Amino acid sequence: MTNCNPKGKTEATLPFYNSADFTAEWISEIHANYSKIHTIAPFALHNQLGHLITEDSLKGQIYVANFFFSSCPSICPKMMTHLKTLQETFTKEPHLKLVSFSVMPWVDSVATLKQYGEERNINPAQWHLLTGKKEDIYSLARQSYFAEKTLGQLKSNGEFLHTESMLLIDKKARIRGIYNATQKIDIERITDDINILLKE
Repeated sequence: MTNCNPKGKTEATLPFYNSADFTAEWISEIHANYSKIHTIAPFALHNQLGHLITEDSLKGQIYVANFFFSSCPSICPKMMTHLKTLQETFTKEPHLKLVSFSVMPWVDSVATLKQYGEERNINPAQWHLLTGKKEDIYSLARQSYFAEKTLGQLKSNGEFLHTESMLLIDKKARIRGIYNATQKIDIERITDDINILLKE
């Protein structure tokens, strides 16, 4: 969708996603529902350096969120390789972060994630690998990020979380896009969308 800026030029805008069925909604700042747009719930998890990362750590930042585990032999290696492309593309962009939540935090300790990051040249200043309590991560994934879409709303925290989704979160912790992190074409698409958000 495009909007006119004050100078009369048209600019692309991204929708908001307020539910797990990922219905795109374009909501202007003057709309009554603007203040009710879905936002990511507060959280407190540790990254690969042992630093506590909260929603306030990411305030005013655009970030890409995904879910993985370090010993995953299937979709995770491809996802993380594609996210590494984003790290390299936006290496000089201070307002773009990557945030990967471990879905096996009982295995992925801070030390494990630190080694994992070092082996893959993950820049901890730009890319957080997060671990913490399983119930906190699973609830956040399914209820806030809608990581497994509508299906995830029907699952309990006892059911394993495994998804190829990556989500684009804006500076106000709102979902602006969902993509398949295993698909190169979606890496190209999210790159374009990040550039749109950086102009907001």
